[in-house]
Formats: sequence, C-alpha cells, structure tokens
Amino acid sequence: MKKLAAGVILAAASSIEAAADFDLSGSLGAENRLFFEGPALPGQLQTYQGSLELELDARWSLADGKWDIVAVPYARLDGRDTGRTHFDVREAYVRFNGDTVSVRAGLGRVFWGVAESVHLVDIINQSDSVEDIDNEDKLGQPMIELSVQRDWGLITGYVLPAFRKRTFPGVDGRLGFPLPVENDLALFDQGADDSADVDFALRYSHYFGDWDVGLSVFHGASREPRFVLNSGATAFAPFYDDITQYGIDVQYTNEAWLWKLEGIIRDTPFETFAAAVGGVEYSFYGITESGADLGIIAEFQYDGRSENPLIAPFTVADNDVMTGLRYSANDSADSSVLVGVVTDVEDASMSGIVEATTRFGDNWIGEIEGRFFMNVDPDNTLFGFKGDSHVMLRLTRYF
Repeated sequence: MKKLAAGVILAAASSIEAAADFDLSGSLGAENRLFFEGPALPGQLQTYQGSLELELDARWSLADGKWDIVAVPYARLDGRDTGRTHFDVREAYVRFNGDTVSVRAGLGRVFWGVAESVHLVDIINQSDSVEDIDNEDKLGQPMIELSVQRDWGLITGYVLPAFRKRTFPGVDGRLGFPLPVENDLALFDQGADDSADVDFALRYSHYFGDWDVGLSVFHGASREPRFVLNSGATAFAPFYDDITQYGIDVQYTNEAWLWKLEGIIRDTPFETFAAAVGGVEYSFYGITESGADLGIIAEFQYDGRSENPLIAPFTVADNDVMTGLRYSANDSADSSVLVGVVTDVEDASMSGIVEATTRFGDNWIGEIEGRFFMNVDPDNTLFGFKGDSHVMLRLTRYF
C-alpha cells in the first residue's frame, strides 16, 4: 500500500511539473550616491550615500497558459537614511488568461502614459519616492483587474480595495522636505482611517493606423498628497483628497517622428483644473557605422492647479519645457545615454538629468545617473532641492 501511495504521489508530482512552467530570476545591486554640496538641513547625510537592493521575480504558469502566479518582492538597505531602508512586494497576483477576457487579483503594477518628462495619466500605483523623486518607481497596488479585448479595443476595469501611502526620505535623507513627513499622521477625506478607501478606474485603449489612443477615468484617493503642519509645527502630515480624474494619452508614429500627448482634468474638493504634457521625438537612425541611433526630444508641460499648498499638491511641471537627447549604441552591451534639461518658462530655474547604462557580459549592468539643479529661483518648488545635485553609480548582478 505504501509503495502504491508513493507511486501515486510521484506520478502526481510529475504530472504537475509537466503541466506547469516555473521561472525564478532576480537581481542584486549596489548603489552609491555622491552629493556635490553639503546638506541644507541639520542632521542630513553629508555627501556619500550607499545602499543595497534586492529584487526577486518568481513566475509560475500552467502549460496551457490559462493561469499565471507572479511574486516580485523588493528590498533596499540604505546605510545612511533609515527612511530609505524598506521592503515592498511590487507584485503578487493570480491571473486568468482567457481568449478575450483576463482577470488579475492581488498586488500589481500598471503603467499608463506616453510622455517622457512627466506621466500625468499614470495614477493606479503609488510612487515610491524614497527610491527617487522622478516618480518612476511604484509600490505594489492591491487590485482586482478585469480586461476585455475586442476588435474595437481593450477595456480594463479596476477595483482598488486598499490605499498605499507614499514613501518619503527620513530625517537623515537628502531630496527631502524642510520638515519630516510623518505617514502615521496621514489624513483622508474620511479622516485618519484609510480602510474606507475603495478606488475605481476604467481605461479604454486602441490603435487606429499610426495612432495609439488611451482614455481613462479614476475615482478615489489622490496619489499626490497635500501637506499640512502637525499641531506642534514640527512635521508635515500628508493629506490625500478624494478626486475624480479624466485622462487621455495619444501617440502618433510617422517614420522617424513620434508625437506624444497626455492630458488630464482633475476634480478635487477645492478646485477643478487641467494639466497637459506634449511634445515630439525625432530619431536619426544609423548615425555611426555600428548602427547607433540618436533621438531629439522636446516636450512642454502645463499644469493649471493652484499654487496654494493648502489647496493642491505641489508640482514642478506647471509651465516648463523639457529638451533632451537619447543615444542608443545598438551594440551587444545595449549601451545607451539619455540627457535632459527641464527649464521653467517663467523664472528660468533648471533641473537636469543624465542616465547612462551598459551591460557587462551576460549578467552585469552598470548605470550612471546624474541629477542637477541649476539657477533655481527662491520661489520655485525646486528650491528645496537646490543643494542636492548628485551622481549615482549602480552595479547590478542579474540571475
């Protein structure tokens, strides 16, 4: 009997292994930031900031492709800023893939948008601001996602049953605020309890010839908080208003030209405003004998929200022009360089970024990122970062 039971178990295990596909990958990286100037506030780190980051990616799929299980945990250990040391599950979901319908439940990441300099319509996930101030890194969002694909387009609906608070640097960290931000003091339209927040979103996307179009609507707690002082005026408390946001993103491709537009209308408890970012990217292909490409980028940013911090979250992309160059070597190492400068039309304050990356062998990637703040006007939102220009070096081992 025992031999028979063991045989059944082995046969079942073999059957599961044959019917499923499991893949485990990940990365381990070492990052070093070097700030060019001393801190503006007492207690902040001086010039050097080192950290380690680890991300795992586990994916399990049935052989027929109908079901997926995904888990992507992430952790950073920062040697100088305790607020930047954190753990998050970027993704942990189960997804059913039908012929025309897919359903996903769990923690997920969703990206909307086409612009280079700012992503106005991208609102599902909360920004992980301790990673960087560019809002490119996102926290995992609890969600139920239903997608329906038809010949006339893709419709995706979201139920978001839990809210993620934005992360902020600690009192030791740079690229922070004049006062610490206390997430324990976070406020919502329902009060201090965020458990009552259930957000909803709907998006339609399709292509029409050379045009890619997306339309979206979101209702729930804003991912951008306002900041109010605590009772002792010693810290900021983030306030997440309930909003309704309507968005559109359009991309038109014509040979070497790429035209982009994102626009939103946001209704808040205090005001209704519009914001937009649009521009063009033109690519010169094969500029070297090795086949390198060079892209020229130009975008204009507009935001009509109030400048009163008691009414609206702050933004730096209110009346600015972004210009940049993107160089792709198209070599075996996938080497690339992006250089961009954002200039405020009204006061000429500038912020710049340089990103360069290349691969070493099959498993190593080296990155250099520089962020610079220049000629910053005292009335500009960037003024708090004026002394935080820095260079970041990152070496990552993928496995």
